[in-house]
Amino acid sequence: MCNSTKVNKQKIISYTFKDNISELNFFVNKTNFHAFNSLINQESTFSFLYGPKKSGKSFLAHIWRNKYNANILSNNFEDLIKKKNDILIDDFHSFDQEIIFHLVNYCILNNLKILITSPYKINDINFKFNDLPSRLKTFSILEINNPDDEMLLTYLTKLLVDKQFVVNSNDIFEYILRRVDRTYDGIYDIVSKLDVLSLEKKRQLTIPLIKEIL
Repeated sequence: MCNSTKVNKQKIISYTFKDNISELNFFVNKTNFHAFNSLINQESTFSFLYGPKKSGKSFLAHIWRNKYNANILSNNFEDLIKKKNDILIDDFHSFDQEIIFHLVNYCILNNLKILITSPYKINDINFKFNDLPSRLKTFSILEINNPDDEMLLTYLTKLLVDKQFVVNSNDIFEYILRRVDRTYDGIYDIVSKLDVLSLEKKRQLTIPLIKEIL
């Protein structure tokens, strides 16, 4: 982690987060602004959103779903093609590619919007259904980039709040951010481990506790 990360005490200690799916609860900065703006303002009918694990793709996708009253693919293919609503496919890799192909065609024929999320860009996907890549390449491609210092700090704060940790010193933020893997998944992993350890040992979040993990 870059040593240039600085923690603003007033800003961090006063952060609060809510679980409800809302535009107001999605933190936007330069790493995800284009994706957020494009989806919320519906600049494209067909969108493919990709980005790192734990980067907020599903959260953003469900904001889009709520805003446009879209239906989400699960085990409900037959229902989706009866309702004529916009469609969300959250995690391309969780579903059969032939089903995705038919849903894309269905949306094209019925002038419906569709959003697909994935941790990988289209060119990195192993396609098993040959007609699908050409369909997806007509989509608007939206990316959530790797986190910068601001996003890492915000994400770390959110996770600590979610786990109900009490942070009494900004040294804790700086200590973690200077040593953890500089990814969303890296931050998520360390907070999950700290949560387990603090519960096992019945200890508050302190630097000595963090040292047992890092």
